[in-house]
Amino acid sequence: MSEPSPTPERHPRRHGRRLRLAVAGLVLLGIAGYGAYYVVENRAQHAGCTVEADGNTLDLEPQQAANASTIAAVATSRSLPERALTIALATSMQESMLRNLDHGDRDSLGLFQQRPSQGWGTPQQIMDPVHATNEFFDGLVKIEGYSRLPLTVAAQRVQKSGFPQAYAKHETDAALLTSALTGRQPGALNCTRASGEAVATGDTAQVRKQLAREFGPQVAPRPAEGRAGGGTARERTVQVPSAPAGGTAEGDGKRRGWELAQWAVAHSTDLKVEKVSFQDKQWRAADSGKGWQKSDTSAAERADGDVRITVAQ
Repeated sequence: MSEPSPTPERHPRRHGRRLRLAVAGLVLLGIAGYGAYYVVENRAQHAGCTVEADGNTLDLEPQQAANASTIAAVATSRSLPERALTIALATSMQESMLRNLDHGDRDSLGLFQQRPSQGWGTPQQIMDPVHATNEFFDGLVKIEGYSRLPLTVAAQRVQKSGFPQAYAKHETDAALLTSALTGRQPGALNCTRASGEAVATGDTAQVRKQLAREFGPQVAPRPAEGRAGGGTARERTVQVPSAPAGGTAEGDGKRRGWELAQWAVAHSTDLKVEKVSFQDKQWRAADSGKGWQKSDTSAAERADGDVRITVAQ
């Protein structure tokens, strides 16, 4: 009777198969890990803005954030309630995706796709975000009880759109953006600068001019040190009191300060802003991927309650 053939050789094969599977698994984990690392590391390499508050997130292009902050500043200059701003932002999101478009249906233009032929202004005026926003608010405030109306109804009475229900899908995002741009959610807005992006020299005179144009006389930057009533050739920082001219109710100064600070961050690309600081927080273009960080401004400098906007040199 012959002896059965030995079978020990099967075990090395099984062991080899398991080893190959383990190695393949490690390779796949390595690839997945590298992919995750690549995504995280390269997120800050692209210019963009993000609003995060109450568990919600909204991503914007720099131009969208800047235009939204202009709409918010105009609303503040007119002392309009948050609801007015939310209606305006949702309308612009639907009409132009918060972009200042030089084209549209028929002769429609700008942030709200307003038509020169319908009396919104000349093409040049409509392409000015401040003019376009004021025109929208002029129409909105004429509507009795607009703040209590459904957003679609209020927006439609101003716009007379062919698709009035389309505004509704933007209400949640518009409300989130409103909470950041009015300062109700401190530090909710962050904009990142693309890695390696060359930044031209900023101009504090331009910052002052734009602040005055968008916020109006309620915002009055302090004169530059060393020259009463104006800037110097080497001035790099604009200091803006957080409290509006004429005094403020307790607590409003902090909210106004954050409104100004986040306006500056939203405009950091077009105004060549390098640093924004308010109270014990600061935003720096050089490490914008980290968002708002603890301020390196001295306690004595922070005591005045000013928002400091520093441009690139």
